[in-house]
Amino acid sequence: MLRLISVIGAGQASKEEYENARKVGSLLAQRGFGIVCGGLGGVMEGACKGADEAGGVALAILPGSDMAEANQFATIVIPSGMGQARNALVVAAGEGAIAVGGGPGTLSEIGLALKSRKPVVSLGSWEVAGLAETATPEEAVDCLMDRLHGQVC
Repeated sequence: MLRLISVIGAGQASKEEYENARKVGSLLAQRGFGIVCGGLGGVMEGACKGADEAGGVALAILPGSDMAEANQFATIVIPSGMGQARNALVVAAGEGAIAVGGGPGTLSEIGLALKSRKPVVSLGSWEVAGLAETATPEEAVDCLMDRLHGQVC
């Protein structure tokens, strides 16, 4: 069974956020995890690209009903037709989440993950109680792995 980690962030990302998301996706794939995200551009595309480059799986849960909306690096595409409500599915599918940058949609995913008692790590994202803040993709992935095992990072 493939274990999934949610990688959350905005559809519009800076070059740094995109590269951070790409590295997070790659590092997770190297550790045997798949990623799940919203499947569009920006951070979502970066995470999918990283997973793809490392031979991993990227599950994209789209807000709309058109599979063509997915970024080119998504391995599995689910067109939800749910709009922003699909954020709940993205969070529910992962064992934990790494937030890279992001806007209001990312904040909603962070809140849903925390409410579900899932570990969440921030990499240049919102400052919210309960989030571990990290400075690099490596720190973010290591910290999430620690939290998945009940350790503090």
